[in-house]
Amino acid sequence: MKKILMGILIFGLAIQTFAQVRTEKLSEVVIAATNYKYLNKTGLENASIPVSLLEQKVASFDLKNSDFYQDDYDYYEITFYIPEGYILAAYDKNGEILRTAERFNDVALPQEVITAVAKRFPNWVLKKDVYLVSYYESGNISKKYKITLENEDKRMKIKTDAEGNFL
Repeated sequence: MKKILMGILIFGLAIQTFAQVRTEKLSEVVIAATNYKYLNKTGLENASIPVSLLEQKVASFDLKNSDFYQDDYDYYEITFYIPEGYILAAYDKNGEILRTAERFNDVALPQEVITAVAKRFPNWVLKKDVYLVSYYESGNISKKYKITLENEDKRMKIKTDAEGNFL
């Protein structure tokens, strides 16, 4: 019995030492966040899902590996479409976003905007909305909502910013 236990113990230790000898070379991983400023400024936490997904697509677009990239041009204008809207993005030759013009129809409004509109226009119903974003590399960003309200046979158009302030 002692010989069996001793054999199992030696066999168990031999398997562990054999497993530790194996080495494998892993490939190099490169993480590039070239357009993180754009994502930070556009504020993905407050955006609706289609808007944030398209903004992530714009930020992660690899210009240098695209079919139409050439070193001769200083900047490129590329439009990204989804059924809810589009983003027109201008990239420099290094693939960094210089500016964007964004337009989305009937997206989920932020809670601040909904609260401000309901407080100021209590008997009006939200009919449709348009979300407009202008981003510039210098840090300037403009977020506006154009909202159409209805009350029976009356219509009204209003504009707010992302914090619910009326323009």
